[in-house]
Amino acid sequence: MTERPDGKGAVAAHKVQDKDRDKNDDDVTLAGSPDPAKDSIDEEALIAEFEAEKPARHLSGKPEIIIKVIGVALSVFGLYWVFNPMATQFYLPAFLMIGLSMTFLVYRGWGRTDKDKEKKKADNPHALDWALAVIAIIPFAYIISDWDAFFRRAIIPTYLDLIMGTIAILVVLEACRRTVGILVPIVVVFFFAYAYFGPYFPDPFGTSSFGWIRLVGHNVMGTQGIFGVPTDVAATYIILFTIYGAVLTASGATKFFIDLSFSAFGQSKSGPGRTVTLAGFLLGTVSGSGVATTVTLGGISWPLLKKAGYPKEHGGGVLAAAGIGAIMSPPTLGAAAFIIAALLGVSYLQVLIWATIPTLLYYLGIILAIEMDARKFKTHAVEIDTKPVGKLLLRFGYHFSSLVAIVVFMAMGMTPFRAVVFATVLAFVLSFFDRQSWMTPKRIWDALATGATGALSVIPVMAAAGLIVGVMTLTGLGLKLANIIVDFAGGSLFLTALFSAISVILLGLAVPVTASFIISWVIIGPALQDVGVPAFAAAMFIFYYSVLSEVSPPTALSPFAASAITGGKPIKTMWLTWRYTLSAFLVPFIFVLTGPGIGLLMQGGIGTVLMALVVSTVAVAALAVATGGWIMGPANWLERGLIGVGSLPLLVMEPMYLGIGAALIAVGLVLHIVRIKRHKSDESPTTTTAPVRAS
Repeated sequence: MTERPDGKGAVAAHKVQDKDRDKNDDDVTLAGSPDPAKDSIDEEALIAEFEAEKPARHLSGKPEIIIKVIGVALSVFGLYWVFNPMATQFYLPAFLMIGLSMTFLVYRGWGRTDKDKEKKKADNPHALDWALAVIAIIPFAYIISDWDAFFRRAIIPTYLDLIMGTIAILVVLEACRRTVGILVPIVVVFFFAYAYFGPYFPDPFGTSSFGWIRLVGHNVMGTQGIFGVPTDVAATYIILFTIYGAVLTASGATKFFIDLSFSAFGQSKSGPGRTVTLAGFLLGTVSGSGVATTVTLGGISWPLLKKAGYPKEHGGGVLAAAGIGAIMSPPTLGAAAFIIAALLGVSYLQVLIWATIPTLLYYLGIILAIEMDARKFKTHAVEIDTKPVGKLLLRFGYHFSSLVAIVVFMAMGMTPFRAVVFATVLAFVLSFFDRQSWMTPKRIWDALATGATGALSVIPVMAAAGLIVGVMTLTGLGLKLANIIVDFAGGSLFLTALFSAISVILLGLAVPVTASFIISWVIIGPALQDVGVPAFAAAMFIFYYSVLSEVSPPTALSPFAASAITGGKPIKTMWLTWRYTLSAFLVPFIFVLTGPGIGLLMQGGIGTVLMALVVSTVAVAALAVATGGWIMGPANWLERGLIGVGSLPLLVMEPMYLGIGAALIAVGLVLHIVRIKRHKSDESPTTTTAPVRAS
């Protein structure tokens, strides 16, 4: 499962932008774009369906106005904090008070009945939703009314403290259930039960019994539970980036990114696939959400892929793979990347640097797979009526400025919070370069509201993840599980990494990416570090496997969303997406299995970086051949097997293993070349000469 830094908000702003844009000389007509009358896709509904088991409402009337007012207030509060910092013990309860209260109004507690849909009843909050929205305010208002004394009473809380703390926990669990489903609350309840009934668990899991007073004191009245690092990240990084994404999208950037992709790659046989990949990357720099990017991209690009000759499932796989890359794409990445910066105490710019090469390798794997598909399916170019790349860049290239500005501002020593705020201001100013994208007062208001509502699917999950981490730190469960993993692996670095990857993927099947990363970091982070993996490499390893749970059966949300757009079979689409992203499953092993592997994270000097880049590029290409089955022509299973197996030793990056891997790949390539040349020579017509009559 996944969540987004700006998710539906970006899509909503994109739709408003497209609706408001008049037809003029600067607009681009895309031949591959869907006919609204025939291929209408409700992007918001699809995102809601696949990103949350309880989809967000389609508000109207007074409730919509109220939510916008509250959303603008939350965004302004977050912006105010950047330039007027306040005590964390005051800011976080106040932020959660507003965010959780909004959640009960924006997200349904139960699905809509068919009767309601048929009668087209307004999809607005019920009396219970309003009551819960008010109840959500009470405990947090109680905390901020005397926050200093409240947190000092953590060891000996009053009865009223316990009541309010209990209500706060229940409110978080219900808000989390509404946004991402029942599994996360169940996990939280299990951890609380573990802490309460610790002595009844068998060794080595047994622990002391922690009463409810201790659990509430630690998780609500301290800084390691609800008000821990995850919530702090939601109230700082995420809310600011959602506002930035909403402003950038409303300013016309999303439309430009898609137009640029169509213009750059749309005129060749493999152009449609390349177009989708580039568009996915560009949209991902703003979105940071796999599902949101997949749906936004699919509504525009699937008709192009279909015209080019892509089967439904393969087209869906391309869309999903490109969309999932959004969670890895700088400068926004996913919410888990913000957590890495906070946990390791490094700048967010450093996390962006670590993510750069693995992201490029991820998209390289997709591009190579697309090139093979273009030849296997004999896809053809699709005529697209769009302006030349150069003209588009000259006219609308300024949209890249704010993305670059974030990195430049942080490189200058600015905090990521101020960097993204100033980048937002820059995006606002640049909107006036295009008359159709001017940030009018109404658009500013809508963008601020969209920024807040876009963060709502993340806020409850972050608070719930904080509860899980709080119980783990209280009971020491994280260290126990880490020791179990290391012992089970016999101290082997390879086995520890393998078991860790499997564990993260399995955990990601039940909880969203960010929660998966947080829990995995507490459990698996120490295990990897115990066998010699640097903390930053362990964090990035866990991050990538948390993201890659998005394409793992049975809960591959982005592939399922893509199949809903293409009409393909969901399971087949999921497996094809897995094929496109396979290289990303193995690349993280490079920077944990051996010292030189950290070059992939741009650490260890220029020589180490270049060596890691070359080796990993060869490994990704070999994996693409093994899964795609095409080199100079169709590759048989022997050739694919040799090349695929040869890619595995490269992950270790030691001379002996590099030699073995290179030899296997070379043998596979030679066999393929010889076979293809022999096949071509057999098929070439023999030249005959007419007999010459003797005179």
